[in-house]
Amino acid sequence: MMRNTLQVLGRLTLILAIVLAGGFALAAQPAAAQTQFPGYTAGVQIANLTSTSAVVTLTAYNNSDGNQNGSPLNDTIPGNSSKTYFPISNVSAGFSGSIVVGSDKNVAGIVNILSSDFKAGGSYVGRSQGSTKVLLPLLNKNNGGFTTWYSIQNAGTQNATVNVAYSNGVTAGPFTIKPGAARVVYQSQEAHPNAVFAGTITSDQPVVAAVIQESNKIIFAYTGFRDTDASTNPVFPLVNANNANYITGIQIQNAGTTATDVTLGYTPTPGNGTACTETQTIQPGASATFALAAFHPSATPPGTSTCVKGAKFVGSAQVTANSANQPLVGIGNQLLPNVNGEAYVSFNTVNDAGETVVMPLIMDRNSGYFTGFNVQNVGTNSVTVNCTFQNNARTVTKTLAPGEALNDIQLNQLANGYVGSAICNGGAGAKLVAVVNQLKQGTNDNFLVYEGVKQ
Repeated sequence: MMRNTLQVLGRLTLILAIVLAGGFALAAQPAAAQTQFPGYTAGVQIANLTSTSAVVTLTAYNNSDGNQNGSPLNDTIPGNSSKTYFPISNVSAGFSGSIVVGSDKNVAGIVNILSSDFKAGGSYVGRSQGSTKVLLPLLNKNNGGFTTWYSIQNAGTQNATVNVAYSNGVTAGPFTIKPGAARVVYQSQEAHPNAVFAGTITSDQPVVAAVIQESNKIIFAYTGFRDTDASTNPVFPLVNANNANYITGIQIQNAGTTATDVTLGYTPTPGNGTACTETQTIQPGASATFALAAFHPSATPPGTSTCVKGAKFVGSAQVTANSANQPLVGIGNQLLPNVNGEAYVSFNTVNDAGETVVMPLIMDRNSGYFTGFNVQNVGTNSVTVNCTFQNNARTVTKTLAPGEALNDIQLNQLANGYVGSAICNGGAGAKLVAVVNQLKQGTNDNFLVYEGVKQ
C-alpha cells in the first residue's frame, strides 16, 4: 500500500482532498487569536483514479505529540468514483492534527477549508509526497488587510528539523516536528519589514506545506511547491482583469540561485482582450507581482508591460522568457475585492500536464454550490478532449488548438445536489492542465479554486 502526504489546515472538521495514490495529512489547528477567523472547518474529497475499487485508510495524528488519534477509518471507493469525508468521523472531539490517507489504488483529491460560520473558504490540492525544500511564493503581513499563516507537516519517518528563510531577510525556526505532526507558523507574530514576501522551507526530512491568505472576509489557500515542481516556463491557465470587477495577481518566485529577467505572456480567449507581455527581474528566493499593475487603469507596473491598461482581459498566461533559465513557481490569486477570492498554483508543463486530468470534486446545486472548469491544451498540437462525469452524468467534447481551453460550467447541467468527479482525456501525447472553480452566489466568500490532477 502506498502512502502519500497531504495537508489540511483547520480545526476540528477538515475539508480536504488528496492527490495520487496513498495518502495525505491534515495540518495543525491554528490559534484563533492569531488568525482572522475564530474557527475553521474542513472536509476531504477523494477520487479513485482507476476502474476498480480502491481500499482507503484515513489515520489521524495529533499535532501536539504526533501520536495517533482514534482508530483508522477504513473505506472502499468504487472505480472512477469519489467520496466526501466531512466531518472526519474517526477523530476525537476537538481534534487538532493531521491525517494520512493510505490506498491500494491511485487516488486524487482536494482540500476545502472554511471558516466555522461558512462565510469564507479556500481550496487546495494535497501533495502525494513531501520534499526537503518547499517554496511559498506569496506570503503577507498586513497587506491591504491580508495576513498569511502556513502549516508545515513532517512527511518523513524521523523527527524533522525545519528552517524557513524569507525573501526579506527574516528567518523562522529551527522547528522540530515529529513524523506525521505539523507546525503552524503565523506571519502576524513575525517582524516583517514589508507586506509582501516569499518563503523557502528547508528540512532534513521530507515535508509538505499549505498556506492560508486571509482578510476578515476572504480566505485564499494554496499548496507549497516542492523544488521539483519548479519550471523555467510555468503556466497560469486563468487570468482575469477588469472582468466584472474580478482581478488576478500572479506571484512568481525565483527558486534558483541567480537573478533572472522573467517575461510573462498573456493570451486572451476570443473576444476577451489583447495579447500582451510583462517583464520583471526576480532575485533568487524572491518573488515579483505580475498582472495587477499591468492591467490596472492607473497603477505603474514595476517592470515593463505592453498590456492595455484598464481593458478587460480573460485568458491565460505563461512565462515566455527567462533570461537565466532559473526554476520558477507561481501563484494566481483571483479576487473580487471585498467579496471573494481564491488562489491556484502554476503548472509545470513537463511534470503537471498529462493526457488525462482528474477533477475530484464536481458539483451542481449542492447546497447552492456549483463548479466550472477550464481544461487547457498546453501542448504544441491540436487535441480532442473528452470529459466524462461520475455516474455517467454527462459528456463534454471539444477540439482544442495549442493554448486553447475548454470551459464548462456544471450549473443546471448534471442534477440538483450532484456531488461527484470528472475526468478529461486528450488522447495519446496530449498535454492538459485544469483549474476548477467552486462557487455559490451571494455576498460571502463562497469562491474556492483547485487544480486538476494529472492521472
